[in-house]
Amino acid sequence: MSSNPVAETVASLMPGAQAELTELVAFKSVADFDQYPRSESEGAANWVADALRAEGFQDVALLDTPDGTQSVYGFLPGPEGAKTVLLYAHYDVQPPLDEAAWTTPPFELTERDGRWYGRGAADCKGGFIMHLLALRALKANGGVPVGVKVIVEGSEEQGTGGLERYAEQHPELLTADTIVIGDVGNFRLGLPTVTSTLRGMTLVRVQIDTLEGNLHSGQFGGAAPDALGALIRVLDSLRAEDGSTTIDGLTGDARWEGLQYEEEAFRKDAKVLDGVELIGSGTVADRIWARPAVTVLGIDCPPVVGATPSVQAGARALVSLRVPPGVDAVEATKLLQAHLQARTPWGARVITEQIGQGQPFRADTSSPAYTAMAEAMAVAYPGEEMQSAGQGGSIPLCNTLASLYPHAEILLIGLSEPQAQIHAVNESVSPDELERLSVTEALFLQKYAAS
Repeated sequence: MSSNPVAETVASLMPGAQAELTELVAFKSVADFDQYPRSESEGAANWVADALRAEGFQDVALLDTPDGTQSVYGFLPGPEGAKTVLLYAHYDVQPPLDEAAWTTPPFELTERDGRWYGRGAADCKGGFIMHLLALRALKANGGVPVGVKVIVEGSEEQGTGGLERYAEQHPELLTADTIVIGDVGNFRLGLPTVTSTLRGMTLVRVQIDTLEGNLHSGQFGGAAPDALGALIRVLDSLRAEDGSTTIDGLTGDARWEGLQYEEEAFRKDAKVLDGVELIGSGTVADRIWARPAVTVLGIDCPPVVGATPSVQAGARALVSLRVPPGVDAVEATKLLQAHLQARTPWGARVITEQIGQGQPFRADTSSPAYTAMAEAMAVAYPGEEMQSAGQGGSIPLCNTLASLYPHAEILLIGLSEPQAQIHAVNESVSPDELERLSVTEALFLQKYAAS
């Protein structure tokens, strides 16, 4: 990185940032209180609130959102007449999955091979640290030239919409000229990237029942309708032979125009086993950024260990559908539920329940804020130009903010490049990427204020 006062300041702050991220990662802030204590999330929320107060933020508050979680808000006034920028991150995290599969404990930030490992290191506790570093660097170099609002969500990973509903009920709270969502990442480590589209999502629980109770498979199997077998059939109907998502009435042939994702690079990033084919058709970018994608997240049925020779009376599954830009998530949910109902065999009783939903998002990359971001990235990443890419994941809040504040510019950056392995075991963040993106955000705020 070329010599720059902001860059020099951020570099000097990195040891402290590692210590802070260590403290924040230690909170097991999974917003599923059936799995993890509510106190862990509350502890993380209070840590974030204390950090904002230490930076001079006013009106710092723990917002009790309708889904039973807390989001953290604070406001840092800028010079008179200055623009206002909203900075977003979330402190809740995905469960660590199989803790034994982690090389080091998931809730202990550990430095290894030039990266910092821990659940939430990149997604998205590191994003909050990025915001802090950017603001500290500005304070040390002439001051923060804009008013800054920070909102740190407590249930983004659950998709339960608490902050979305709160924002709708209090629309004045998050008003801003520009919004920076710090919850995505560069297309490749070291390649500065803004995310221009996000797929939306819906979560549907499907329950199938066929019998009043389980039956002996030797005595009744072959004629008694098996609920687990019915569930397997209906779930299989959600995919074509090549693995493409096939939901009755849902279009799945859109094309992605722009930055492409080479198949070999994707295989490496996704750690696809040798000899295993990728699924779907079209380019990889088509499949992960422009088309719907269904995933069976879990099935309730007897585990192999301890299973008895029984015909199952009931079974259920949780199905996720990623919804591409241009498709209404509400309509996609209806189509998914209708498909599950229609494709359930043998007259089995089926109940579907939508339990989470978020709309897709498309940014206006021609706006002045994007020009300022491109200029900032060119300084923080010498020799590289800002790229625009899609994102297969969902941030439902984006569309809520776009709807509430139609004149606000929304930019998406972050630390979740492919090597970060967010949502998987051994999640990590590159400290170099944290440093460069903190510089980027600080320079962006300077350039945007002057635009």
